[in-house]
Formats: sequence, C-alpha cells, structure tokens
Amino acid sequence: MEILNKVRNFDAYPKINEDFYSRTLSGGLITLVSSIVMLFLFLSELELYLNAFTESKLTVDTSRGETLRVNFDVTFPALACSLLSVDAMDISGEQHYDIRHDIIKKRIDQHDNVLESRQDGIGAPKIERPLQKHGGRLDHNETYCGSCYGAETSDDHCCNSCEEVREAYQKKGWGLMNPELIDQCKREGFVQRIRDEDGEGCNIHGFLEVSKVAGSIHFAPGKSFIQSNILVHDILGIQTGSFNISHKINKLTFGRDFPGAINPLDGVQWTQQTFSGIYQYFIKVVPTIYADIRGRKIQSNQFSVTEHYRIADGYPQPPPGIFFFYDFSPIKVTFTEGNVSLFHFLTNLCAIVGGVFTVSGIIDAFVYHGHRAIKKMEIGKNM
Repeated sequence: MEILNKVRNFDAYPKINEDFYSRTLSGGLITLVSSIVMLFLFLSELELYLNAFTESKLTVDTSRGETLRVNFDVTFPALACSLLSVDAMDISGEQHYDIRHDIIKKRIDQHDNVLESRQDGIGAPKIERPLQKHGGRLDHNETYCGSCYGAETSDDHCCNSCEEVREAYQKKGWGLMNPELIDQCKREGFVQRIRDEDGEGCNIHGFLEVSKVAGSIHFAPGKSFIQSNILVHDILGIQTGSFNISHKINKLTFGRDFPGAINPLDGVQWTQQTFSGIYQYFIKVVPTIYADIRGRKIQSNQFSVTEHYRIADGYPQPPPGIFFFYDFSPIKVTFTEGNVSLFHFLTNLCAIVGGVFTVSGIIDAFVYHGHRAIKKMEIGKNM
C-alpha cells in the first residue's frame, strides 16, 4: 500500500469531484464540434497512412544506346488504308520507310464501323508465277520472272508482284505514278482495290522500336523514297490537294504506362477545313523512372507537345500527312512511391487529439468567462 501511495503522488491528472463540475450549453456545443473535427482529421491521417505518396527527383540522363517503344493508335476518317504508310527516321541516319511489322490497319466506313482488319501493308499477296521475262515461250522447268520495268539492279532481278515493282522504283528514287500500266498491279487488282476503298477511312495502331535520339514518325499517303536528297511520296498520280488528313489520335505514348501518367495527345482530334497540308507535332520527351512501393521500376517517358499546320505549297511540294518530331530532354525524372510509418501515424494521431482538445479548452474557457463577465456587468447595472 505504501508503494501504491507513492505512485499515486506522481499523478499529473488530479481528479475533481463531479459535484464541483459546471456543465454549460456552450461547452457541449464546443465538445461536439471538436469531436467532429477530430474525426475528420483522423480519417485524413488514416487515408495518408493507408495510401502511398510519391516523391520526385530530377537527375541528368546519362543513358546511351537504348531503344524506345512508341505506341500509337491513330484514326484517319477520310484516308484509305491502301494509301496510308508509316515512316520513321532519326538524326543518326537510320531510316525506315513503309513500316509494316507490328502494325495493324483497320478499314472503317463513314460511321466508324470496321470493314476489314489486316496486318499487311499496301498491295496484295504475291503471285508466284505472274509473268515471263522478255515475253518468250517457257519450257516445262523454266522459272517465271516478272519485269521491274527498268528498275532492275541486275539481269536476274525479278519483280513478281506489284509491291516488288514499287520497291525497285523506290530504290532507284523513282515514283510509280501510273500503276495501271504495270501488269503485276493489274493482275493483283491493286488499282481496283484503291478504287474500292475510295471514301473509306483507316485506323492504324501498333508500335515502333526507335533509337533514343531525336527523330520523326510520319503518317502519310503513298510510299516514301529519297530523290535528290529530298523526301518524296509516291502517291500514285493522285493530286496532293485531294488528300484529307483529318485525324484523331486515340493514343500516343513513349514507353510503358505508369500510375499518374498523362499523355497530352490522347483524344486529340483535328479536322481539315480546306487545302491539304502538313500537320506537325513537336514533342519534347522527358525520360521517366517510376519505382513503386515494392521497389519495382518502370522505365518510361513523359512528354509535352506543340502543334503546327501548314499548307502543302511551294516547290518541291512537300507530301501531305501528319508528322511527329520528337526530341529528348537531358533531364530524367524519378518518381518513388513511399508510405507513412506506423510510428509517424501514431504521433500525428496523438497530436490531433491533444491539439484539438487543448484548443477547444481555450475556446470554452474564453466563452465561459466572457459570458460570466457579461452577467456581472448586467447585475451591476440593475443594482
């Protein structure tokens, strides 16, 4: 008992007999309001504890020799799939024309209904024995070899499809302006296919693997080739002004998606009003690393963009289409997920309870003593 009495002397919270308490209406209201405030603060602190927060850090990007995946999904409501091609080039000199791998084209009508979905590019399946070279008679075991119409690189060079003729012309820097005069194109129905798709649109989606240097991606009608160091598009004799490059960018990302990523071009739509031209997007790509709370890292990118449209005039006349010019920032952003520790949560919880209780007591004392002072003044006046 003596030990318990000594412990009792350390009580920092002496109790007052309930008979000496004076409960007031203002005190009850202040207690109710302070309890609600405590509850809201507790819930906000609990949400912060349960959910992760993100910290960002800027560093210099020293990575070299990496590749980047560009994911895209673009719809052209007034440009046929048979005419649409994708090109990519960069400042290192790497050039890819009429890219087809990992790309899917969907023919769509005026109501955005899908008519056909195919992975092939321009043209039709290759005919195994389309033509006899030089027009002579063939023996039983003789092999057929189609003419390249002047674009042959050697005596045994054969072009057995319309697409091979176009590729041979491309290597020579020529444009195939009239495919109706090419037997391979007539046999494959190449021209008829273009006519059948007149008035249709095209949705093209897929991805490209590009080097991590400044470059550009083109979506344009016709097949690209270089003539006198100038980029030219073989548009099959169709007038440039007849192309409508209205488009909607459903998706464009540089790398993988990560939590909180914002792609400013997703859902962007542009409608051509008068003349055909070039719609250019100038993109600044910022390398980004996102590390989640488990330590897993996502290598990706963010980007900002500016837009510009110009009419395809002058000489030589530039090809119509949409062009994405991208460049990389030397600064890398790192996002790191984290969460509040249990001890930090308990500390904040105690601070909430103690702080609200103390402030409420001060307010209650101020209201109580103010109310008593006013009553004394009224009694003094009545006497």
